[in-house]
Amino acid sequence: MTYGRGLRGLSLATAATISLALGLVFFYAPLDADQGFVQKIFYIHVPLAIVSLCGFILGGLLAIGYLRTGERQWDVRSYVAIHMSLIFGIAGLITGSIWAKASWGHWWVWNEPTLVSFLIVLLLYATYQPLRFAIEDPERQSRYASVFAVTAGAFVPLNFIAVRLAQQYVHPRILTLSGGNLPGSMRLTFLVSLLGIALLFVTLWKYELAAKNTRAQIRALRRSLLGEESVRPLGRSAAPS
Repeated sequence: MTYGRGLRGLSLATAATISLALGLVFFYAPLDADQGFVQKIFYIHVPLAIVSLCGFILGGLLAIGYLRTGERQWDVRSYVAIHMSLIFGIAGLITGSIWAKASWGHWWVWNEPTLVSFLIVLLLYATYQPLRFAIEDPERQSRYASVFAVTAGAFVPLNFIAVRLAQQYVHPRILTLSGGNLPGSMRLTFLVSLLGIALLFVTLWKYELAAKNTRAQIRALRRSLLGEESVRPLGRSAAPS
C-alpha cells in the first residue's frame, strides 16, 4: 500500500491551515479580559489535548481491524497513531503546565480533575511501547498490543465522561456542545487551530507510515538479493557492475 500518495497536498494544506491559525491567534482573536496575552496558549494547548485523545481512540479502532483480519498493516497503523498521540499529548501537557504557571502561579495542580485525568491517560499509554517490545514473537506482539490499544482506547472516553460528571471544577468550562462561553472571534480561531493540529497529526501519521513501509520494502529487497547470492553456484563470479 502506498502511504505517500497525496502527502504533498496534505502537507501544503496543513502548513496553510496552521499559518492561518497563528495569524488569527495573534492578530484577530481578542485578548482575554482576565488572563491577557497568556490566554492565547489556549489555542495550542486545547487542540493538542483533543487531537491526542482522539488519536488514542483511533489507535484502538485500528487495532480492532488487526484483531478481526490479522493483517499486519492494521497493527502498524494503530502503533503509529498511538505513537503520534503520545507526542501530541506530551506537548499538550507541557503547554498546559505553562498556562497553569502563568494563570495560577503553579506548574501543576493536583486537585484539578482535567489535568490529573489527562496525566493518567498519558501514563497508561506510556506503558504501551515497553509492553509491545518486551514480546519477541511478532504475532504475539501485535496481538497483545492490539488488545491493549482496544482496552485503553475504550478507557479514554469513559475517563472523559467521569471528569465531566465530577462535581467540582477548577478548569474553566469554556467548551461545550453549544459553543461554551467563547465569543465568535475566539470560537473561530479555536476551530481553525483545532483543524490545523488535526491536519498536522494526519500528515505526520502518514509520513511515518510511508517511512516504515519504505524501510520494509528495502529490507524485503535486501533479503531477496541476499537469498539470490546464497544460492549462486560455487566458483561462479558475480557479474561486474
